[in-house]
Amino acid sequence: MANREATTYEVKNHVAYLTLNRPEKKNAINYAMRKEVQDAYVDIKHNPDVWVAIITAEGDVFCSGKDIVEKMPESDAQVMSNDELYLYLRYLYKPVICAINGPCLAQGAGFALNSDILIFSERGSMGWPQVLRGISSVSGPAMCAHAIPWTQAMSYLMRGKFIPAEECLRLGIAAEVVPHEELLPTAERYAHEILEAAPMAVCAIKEAARRGEDLGYRDRVYMSRDVADRILHTEDSKEGILAFREKRKPVWRGR
Repeated sequence: MANREATTYEVKNHVAYLTLNRPEKKNAINYAMRKEVQDAYVDIKHNPDVWVAIITAEGDVFCSGKDIVEKMPESDAQVMSNDELYLYLRYLYKPVICAINGPCLAQGAGFALNSDILIFSERGSMGWPQVLRGISSVSGPAMCAHAIPWTQAMSYLMRGKFIPAEECLRLGIAAEVVPHEELLPTAERYAHEILEAAPMAVCAIKEAARRGEDLGYRDRVYMSRDVADRILHTEDSKEGILAFREKRKPVWRGR
């Protein structure tokens, strides 16, 4: 994780912190950022010391979307496209909290909507201004239009208007809107409350919910049962039941 130029990344006490760090460019996603975000996602997924992740940004803008000034390489098999990053994050079965410090636009909004819990600063907003530049969007129609009521989504997407933080809360995109200075502490509070639960059980909740999105009701129930049964055989499951009987706080091992 050394030599990062567009993000910062660290793991502390089972929490991974990924911070977009091009504030002078409104955290526009260039090639370096895409590669570094990919590296962070892979570590979050495979690092057994990571039980929950927080994504946030430096500066006044969470992310302005793709850097349309920088000329991207024609192709690079080593670096995922933005669309591939959406899918990787969506099916990364660890809890991901997105702390949105300012405008969260286009591809940045796609990253946010593939997270699990969105905390907005009162200065935050979400939007897809592409139509004002003569282009279309992937994350707007593929994600926003399925996260909120159709007419509300179209009213923002077709006009290129931003959704204010409080409206994101009303529409169910935001879990909470907080004063700007309380943004990261609030995200950390959510992370620490998640850490009170068994990490494999938390991951199982996300896995069953995500996999169930594409299934009919009957298949969704049986798939969720299979995931739940798998967790019953973990050390943490046995520890949780034992701690309950002994009236003490469980000690989770993540296995």
